[in-house]
Amino acid sequence: MARILVTGAAGFIGRALSRSLVEKGHIVIGCSRSPAEPIPGVDLEPIGDIGPRTDWSGRFDHVDVVIHLANRAHRSVLDSRAGNEAEAAAALLFAAAKAGVGRLVHMSSVRAMGDMTPPGAPFRNTDPPSPQDRYGQGKLAIEQALRTAARNADIKLVILRPPLVYGPGVRANFRALMRLVATGMPLPFAGIDNRRSMIFLGNLVDLVERVCWHPDATGRTLLVRDGLDLSTPELIRVLAAALGRPPHLFGLPHPTWAAFRRLPMLGPLNARLTLSLQIDDAQTRAMLDWRPAVAPEIGLAETARWFCARR
Repeated sequence: MARILVTGAAGFIGRALSRSLVEKGHIVIGCSRSPAEPIPGVDLEPIGDIGPRTDWSGRFDHVDVVIHLANRAHRSVLDSRAGNEAEAAAALLFAAAKAGVGRLVHMSSVRAMGDMTPPGAPFRNTDPPSPQDRYGQGKLAIEQALRTAARNADIKLVILRPPLVYGPGVRANFRALMRLVATGMPLPFAGIDNRRSMIFLGNLVDLVERVCWHPDATGRTLLVRDGLDLSTPELIRVLAAALGRPPHLFGLPHPTWAAFRRLPMLGPLNARLTLSLQIDDAQTRAMLDWRPAVAPEIGLAETARWFCARR
């Protein structure tokens, strides 16, 4: 049994992780930005925005592991506070180390490496990061600040770079795609031949729990994914089957998609639906002797059932 503090505990990943840790007998202290729905067995406390001057006094007492999920890097790039993220993460690490915390696990994103990969050339752990957008650049800046801080503090650091995370409770673009598929309306993705790595929430939670203790995870930046990458039309077909709807797909010429990607508002979303972003996590699996327990078709079906129950 360990004492674990989770920042962002009230979020999509945080709730699932906190519940799982409690089920395994750990003592979980959860921090959230604002008052949130209670999580059974978790001491959940709102602490406001995490910044460089956040007062962590007493919060890390007798804590063995900190899992840092909370950040504002996904918010609008116009948010003036986003620039404090790296400094805030470093301050959190120093405070945890000073209190005697043994390990900090930070949830980053594959977008710290970039937002697309050429066909058949997935990102690997050894590839140098080259993020092209503000989101990815912000994620990388936080990672770099944590690594610098960890070199000057007595604490073990682990950084995870997952791709898109899906599962019950998913929000944003993935939920929007399920809404579209559930309508049965025709979708113009039949000719798209991309590949996107994803990870089911339960698989990610399982890996986070493993890196909290695994000695070979120390000091590592680890990629992780499900066992199978899907194209956009393949994803739509799997979701449609799980939602009990026929997949209505038609194609658009490739030059049309290329033109859409140049549009200021639609371009980024278009790119995520039509270009590839793949991960090779073979090093992570071999190093940690880990495999995702839930297959993508099972995870997608579970996500679809959750969606149907809340429509």
